[in-house]
Amino acid sequence: MRFWFFVFLLLPILVNVYILWHVYRILPLVAWAKWTVVGVMAVAFLMLFVGIFGSRWNMPFALNVVVYEIGTSWIMILLYLFMIFLVLDLGRLCHIVPASLLQNSTKGALGITLLVTAIFVYGNIHYNQKYRQALRLTTTKQLERPLKVVMMSDLHAGYHNRRAEIARWVDMINAENPDLILVAGDIIDNSTKPLDYEGAADEFRRLKAPVVACLGNHEYLAGTPNAQHFFDEAGITLLRDSVIEWEGIKIVGRDDRSNPHRKSIKELLHNTSTFHPQPSTFTILLDHQPYNFEEAEQAGIDFQLSGHTHRGQVWPISWITDAVYECSFGEWQRGNTRYYVSSGLGIWGGKFRIGTRSEYIVAEIIKE
Repeated sequence: MRFWFFVFLLLPILVNVYILWHVYRILPLVAWAKWTVVGVMAVAFLMLFVGIFGSRWNMPFALNVVVYEIGTSWIMILLYLFMIFLVLDLGRLCHIVPASLLQNSTKGALGITLLVTAIFVYGNIHYNQKYRQALRLTTTKQLERPLKVVMMSDLHAGYHNRRAEIARWVDMINAENPDLILVAGDIIDNSTKPLDYEGAADEFRRLKAPVVACLGNHEYLAGTPNAQHFFDEAGITLLRDSVIEWEGIKIVGRDDRSNPHRKSIKELLHNTSTFHPQPSTFTILLDHQPYNFEEAEQAGIDFQLSGHTHRGQVWPISWITDAVYECSFGEWQRGNTRYYVSSGLGIWGGKFRIGTRSEYIVAEIIKE
């Protein structure tokens, strides 16, 4: 485990060194100007680590926002710079790209700058355009009335998705006039400090329908007692290995996989002292990380909502999440159990969506 931690830490450092070397070579500037640009880029890279851990160091709120925004955005920009320089290097080795384009080149430096700027301006605009996914869930089971449920995951509210952004989301959700709101984890980013500082709980309290959520791995990063306190302040019902009945449906909320001792779905359905399963009742499972879909199928769950993957946030990381998970995004079905893995309403880190989308789901649950 320690080995993989060092690999995970070393890889972005090596990538950063590779990019900075290329940037120094390609800039058509005098040496001191080259070093200034490289130095600024190196500081931006260091801000990634400072931003992630800054909440533990009691940094001023405004400074933490700036550091977090720059650092987490830069890691994504690094990814695209790495791909661009790698393609150019391969082209040079194949004698397709002239070596002069990569050394003291106005054309090369300007071209790459404009390309990366265009990509990330688009990525930011696309992130801010929230996609409304309609979903129709039909059932032969007992249902008191048709229900309209807004579902979402991965808000990552904190230093980058702040109160003003949350207010916009709340208005968007209220406009749907839902009967119920379900959140599949990671409402909180890395810390509850920015949420407490801005009074973000007040925005969640403006939601006009009951809100039910499960924990995600980022609630564990923020500290589960802190998360529980915030949910209480925000009027959010947290299901942590527990089950409730609401309007004739069952809602099952699993603890996150961060807890190795969490209960199985079957334990939640059959071994709780306050709950007696009824096979004729429509059952929804909230489970943040979309692993082991067969468990929900075997337990007779009708619908599972998950998140966590973000579908990689930016291409080509989406290819990795698609390979890792049975379903990393969208609708899925196993037997009689339907699933939806959301790419998330918010985002971790830089506010960019490239090849993926930020979304919320508006589901109608109707008896056939």
